[in-house]
Amino acid sequence: MSSKEKGLLAWQLTMLALGTVIGGSFFLASAIAIKAAGPAVIISYILGGILVYLILFALSEMAVADQAPGSFRSYCEEMYGPVAGFTVGWVYWTGLVLAMSSEAIAVSIFIKNWLPNLSLPVLGSLVIIAVTVVNLWGIDKLSKLESGLAAIKLIALAGFIILAFILIAGLIPGRPLIGLGAVREQPFFPAGLAGIAGSMLIVIFTYAGFEVIGLASSEAVHPHRTIPRAITFTVIGLVGLYLLTILLILPLVPTQILSEDSSPLVVALDRNGLDWAGGVITIVLITAIISTMLAATFGIARMVQSLANEGHAPSWIKDKGDIPYRGIIFSGAAMLAALALGFILPRQVYLFLVSSGGFSLLFVYVVIMATHYKFRKIKGCPPAGKCRFPGYPYTSWLTLAVLILIIGSMPLVPGQGSGLIAGILLVVFFLSTYYLKTLKPLSKKRITTNRARAELEVSEELFREKRPDSDKKKTDS
Repeated sequence: MSSKEKGLLAWQLTMLALGTVIGGSFFLASAIAIKAAGPAVIISYILGGILVYLILFALSEMAVADQAPGSFRSYCEEMYGPVAGFTVGWVYWTGLVLAMSSEAIAVSIFIKNWLPNLSLPVLGSLVIIAVTVVNLWGIDKLSKLESGLAAIKLIALAGFIILAFILIAGLIPGRPLIGLGAVREQPFFPAGLAGIAGSMLIVIFTYAGFEVIGLASSEAVHPHRTIPRAITFTVIGLVGLYLLTILLILPLVPTQILSEDSSPLVVALDRNGLDWAGGVITIVLITAIISTMLAATFGIARMVQSLANEGHAPSWIKDKGDIPYRGIIFSGAAMLAALALGFILPRQVYLFLVSSGGFSLLFVYVVIMATHYKFRKIKGCPPAGKCRFPGYPYTSWLTLAVLILIIGSMPLVPGQGSGLIAGILLVVFFLSTYYLKTLKPLSKKRITTNRARAELEVSEELFREKRPDSDKKKTDS
């Protein structure tokens, strides 16, 4: 491979995306979605997969046309102006910084079982420092590590699928055939359409993080081929694994007994005599969270560098090389600061701030769809006419409407109402910051202009006074 061909291949982009997406939200939070919708949660995951497909291919068309380092932020700024680019970039960056500080606390609680002498603040700080240092190694080493961590999560899900199938099929000697099992004990729609609607927010969160493909597109080799392939592999892999896992959980455990305090995978195996699975899933969960943090840091470092390149962030964050060292260090320091807030602020205040992370991601997906709609309207298909987004513009409007409905449903899910409020406040804060930032140069320019005008008037008066009388008479005549 020549120097010009160096970069991420389709499988590396796919593993980076899977490493970001398959995290604690699926291993733990999926229990909330399954309990809310019952067996009908399968429909929720299919609908979620369709949304991911449409959003990713909208992003793909823009990324193929322009491999901008800021991805959706850069495209949004091009279509809707600097205020939109500034707000979207900072809302995404801040939301993920706060969310990753929360993830650092979560993984520290698990690790503390093995290292009881270390305090949670120390463990959380060590996790963030390690994640930051690994990102400083560069994309080649990071992608290899992410591929390894993603493989562990994929193997864990594959292992669960095999074990669950063996249990359901009654292939273990001395154990009866389970068959449909718990599915027979409850209706398919225990909460009706309201259950599906209530589960959609959590389902979308379990898919969240796939936008990292767009942020990594500037470092892909042969992007016209690589990005669409990576998106296809990611969507097929995610939807397939999620659906298989959920389908095999449902016969093994009644959905009403699930809670967010324990993984549905662990509960399903524990109830059927495989109680050793809890320890294994805990290790996988630690891997999943660290993997998500690595990929998230990769994304937000490039986001803040893109902001700096456009003059929306301090100029000292800019980096000339391929690796945004300053953006990585700045983002790592911000995560450490957010972690400190978690131990200083009252718990309710910290959780209120962290809950904005979910809104930030949904907000970005709305921005991607709105930007793509205008992008296609103005520019048409990407180079060589390779349109990949199906049903434009009707599917664009439908996807936007569904995303807005999901955001509006946040207060219906326990603990997510504060996320909507915190997210809206975050948007308002950065909009106000942008206008305050632009007002200062304008006021300085106005003062400078007024001063120059006054100096010019004084100079003209002095010139008239110094002219000879003959010149004055000529001018008067």
